[in-house]
Amino acid sequence: MIDKTKYFSPENQLKYLSASQIKSFLSCEDCALAEIKGEYEREKTTALLVGSYVDAYFEGSLDIFKAENPEVFKKDGNLKSDYLQAERIIARVERDAMFMKYMSGEKQVIMTGKIEGAPFKIKIDSYHAGKAIVDLKVVKDIKNIWSNGKYINFVDFWRYDIQGAIYQEIVRQNTGEKLPFFLAVATKEKETDIAILNIPQDVLDAALEEVKAVSPRYHSIKNGVTIPLKCGKCDYCKSKKVITEIIDYRGI
Repeated sequence: MIDKTKYFSPENQLKYLSASQIKSFLSCEDCALAEIKGEYEREKTTALLVGSYVDAYFEGSLDIFKAENPEVFKKDGNLKSDYLQAERIIARVERDAMFMKYMSGEKQVIMTGKIEGAPFKIKIDSYHAGKAIVDLKVVKDIKNIWSNGKYINFVDFWRYDIQGAIYQEIVRQNTGEKLPFFLAVATKEKETDIAILNIPQDVLDAALEEVKAVSPRYHSIKNGVTIPLKCGKCDYCKSKKVITEIIDYRGI
């Protein structure tokens, strides 16, 4: 079992695949590997920190989060407005009985397992043994997102189906039980919207097949056997770009 304090250690990040790593590899293999090896770090945005603030509250580690992220405070020691919003989000969800019921499970439960021979680790926000797996999501809103010429459901856009599939499979390997996966969602809108969403089993099954198909390759990349592909579009690829030819502007 992985110690909670070492879940994100460089050693464990390199040893185990995770839902976030799978999604990163699907976006850009070269960038994902650089992040895992500590050679590249994505920008720590305010939007990300607001979600982490709420996560830390439910995990019971908010004091640690504040100590590790002093940028959440103004010079006078008070919280910046974005994090006051996080406090309002917390107050809103605490007023809802069903939301709190789904978030009342065992917090930050860590399990490990293997998918297609590749080792995986998961950390569950709210684990109801024998009943359900719940993950907390603090998002901009729950509207569809415009991507590649069409609107996509935000759950599909952020590939929460992949996360649910991995969590469900690793829990099954550890307990023998195939539990439903739910998202406890709260938005960052002026008036916080809330919802408990389930991802149907057929969607999770399809996502697991996708994970099974790519896991051996990504495991091989992490072990230095397979060379990662570059997407050529992400910030990491831009930072490593070398001009080798002149391009007709009409082909951009």
